[in-house]
Amino acid sequence: MFLGNEEKVYILDKAEGNAAQINGHPAWGAAWDVNTHSAQTMEVLTNTFCASGMHLPNGSYATFGGNSAIGPLGATGSVNSGAYDTTYQDYDGRKSIRILNPCTSANDMSSTQCQWFDNAAVLSMQKQRWYSAAEALGDGTIALIGGFVSGGYINRNTPNTDPEYEGGAAEPTYEFYPSRGAATVMNFMITTSGLNSYAHTYLMPSGNMLIQANISTILWNPDTNVETPLPDMPGGVARVYPASGAVAMLPLTPANNYTPTVLFCGGTDMPDEYWGNYSFPNYNTWTYPTSKDCQRITPEPTDGSSPVYVKDDDMLEGRTMGQFIILPDGTLLVVNGGLNGTAGYAQATGQTPLYGLMPYGESLASGPVGTPAIYNPNMPAGSRWSNAGLGSTNIARLYHSSALLMPDASVMIAGSNPNIDVNLTTVFPTTYTAEIFYPPYFSASTRPTFSGAPQTLSYGGSSFDLTVPSNAYSGSGNAAAANTTVVLLRGGFTTHAMNMGQRFLQLNSTYTVNSNNSITLHVAQVPPNPNIFTPGPALMFVVINGIPSNGTMVIVGNGQVGPQPTQATTVLPASAENPSASGSGSGSGSGSSSNSASGSTHTGTIVGAVIGAIAVIGILGALFGIFVARRRRTASRQHPAAAYAMRATGNGYGGGVSRGGATDERARHSDSSAFVPLQQDNSSHAWNASSASLHSPYRDAHGREVADYDPYNSEVVQHSVGVGQRV
Repeated sequence: MFLGNEEKVYILDKAEGNAAQINGHPAWGAAWDVNTHSAQTMEVLTNTFCASGMHLPNGSYATFGGNSAIGPLGATGSVNSGAYDTTYQDYDGRKSIRILNPCTSANDMSSTQCQWFDNAAVLSMQKQRWYSAAEALGDGTIALIGGFVSGGYINRNTPNTDPEYEGGAAEPTYEFYPSRGAATVMNFMITTSGLNSYAHTYLMPSGNMLIQANISTILWNPDTNVETPLPDMPGGVARVYPASGAVAMLPLTPANNYTPTVLFCGGTDMPDEYWGNYSFPNYNTWTYPTSKDCQRITPEPTDGSSPVYVKDDDMLEGRTMGQFIILPDGTLLVVNGGLNGTAGYAQATGQTPLYGLMPYGESLASGPVGTPAIYNPNMPAGSRWSNAGLGSTNIARLYHSSALLMPDASVMIAGSNPNIDVNLTTVFPTTYTAEIFYPPYFSASTRPTFSGAPQTLSYGGSSFDLTVPSNAYSGSGNAAAANTTVVLLRGGFTTHAMNMGQRFLQLNSTYTVNSNNSITLHVAQVPPNPNIFTPGPALMFVVINGIPSNGTMVIVGNGQVGPQPTQATTVLPASAENPSASGSGSGSGSGSSSNSASGSTHTGTIVGAVIGAIAVIGILGALFGIFVARRRRTASRQHPAAAYAMRATGNGYGGGVSRGGATDERARHSDSSAFVPLQQDNSSHAWNASSASLHSPYRDAHGREVADYDPYNSEVVQHSVGVGQRV
């Protein structure tokens, strides 16, 4: 899934037996409206199962590849050996390039302009790719790397006598969209044979690309196809699919001179002989503990030293399929995953020959991790991880789970289906649910607002001003201004516990504290190197003492694929203070930082459309509400008390008189750090908190309690409807 604009989240599933229908077949595409909490199905012609995706410079999104056409229970499509299936009515998606231009509620969502363009006869890749990597370059071109051809557990045969092509099952080439010529073999895809699907890719300031797969690492020049070896992953810990560690680039800031450092956490050190081949693992993976290990690498050090992996703090628990979401305050949230095993599904292993003997159904992982954790890269070594005060969920988020930063700085969490098709009665079932996680900064009562955001940003050039009104902060104006940052955040295309294209960039800024108690922020454009932050969409946040505003969508660059214009960076005016200025926002912050903060947890889950719907968002077209099941308050060591409280802003997504502005003055009084479930406001179906056990066969009784939801108000109006039960 991905955030198309401030109003729409776009969701893709695999072609499978979803109860939600469109044009007479199961739906595997949808658009979810952030403001109305309603969704509608979208027609997608080809099978998007395990595709990759990336933003384009104009704000559109593209997805690449997928699976051949399939029918019920994963059977090969009934026409021409997987070209098409008459039951699910999906076409072979392995060479597909699908383009979407995100629309808003002002548009006709049913129009051609707002629908997926999905016609492989007109637009397609040169090669068939399933689980390929995708990474944007500085000119907006997308590099597409490797992948399976026909799928499987890992990308190799045994014995591995043909590591290049695996007898036609592996695709070792790279190509570009738009095309730069014929697909070309990448040697790294051969040397990492087996564990090289969904390779981790990060563009560097030089234009080279960090690529990590298996336990190997390189810098790759996409212009010349030259590979520069970097050190292997310490400890033999695999991070790439299906080991599926949590991986992210740390925030790019003026303080680190926009020098990228990439953090790798979790995955597994399972021995090579345990991995098996395309068919299944040799080992009962669900019994093998995952890794807690975290490693950092700065691929292009500015001091002339050689790149090395540096041991970082261990995670609080091991995870496979954990996913990093970069938050606007510069911390990294990790969610989802399991304590044991790997991603993927199978009906047997080398040790368990029969599906009936598989203890977790088709899942190759066990021990779902329900409590998130936050990594703070600015804390001293030994104290970077914390889960104090964070809520837990009892919804297992394993294979095929996703998470995404929302415009209000919350995190949407959805999915999980370690099954070959829809299965509602297994241990870890097909999960038609979505949750919203509210990080600790939602404990503040006043939230920053700002106006003056431009629609487009350039690479270098004249600075621009943002205005923070006096009622958007509390306490000393000088202290508030000195603790303010302006950041760009791109959530990326999220799939399989990865966010392709996710990146955080802090813009350089100074300030003037005005006599009317407002603050003017003087903000530099994006650094004049498109490789640092590639052209395309991003959310702009103003963050005051760790409390973010709502995000406003902007476009970075000229909106076109091609060399991006760059200009010299403008020198910003010196900061100017006003000792008499103070904010009128609610809150008791003094501007000083604290080592502890009061936090809270809202926990609760829902039975997502067990009665049938497209994955992730419940029965499509229905209105969602939120029911807060429980709240508790606890201390958080890692996140200092908010000196500037957070105030609600209008519709929460860039509305108001000017861009970045707000119109709604209601204060939020509820506590923070919450998992709250998206629920369906449709009295024809019964909903309520799930009673599923994560360690026993799935049995779920559910009723319905729905609240009229305001995330900035703890007083929820509840009403009950009839209850039902389904096994």
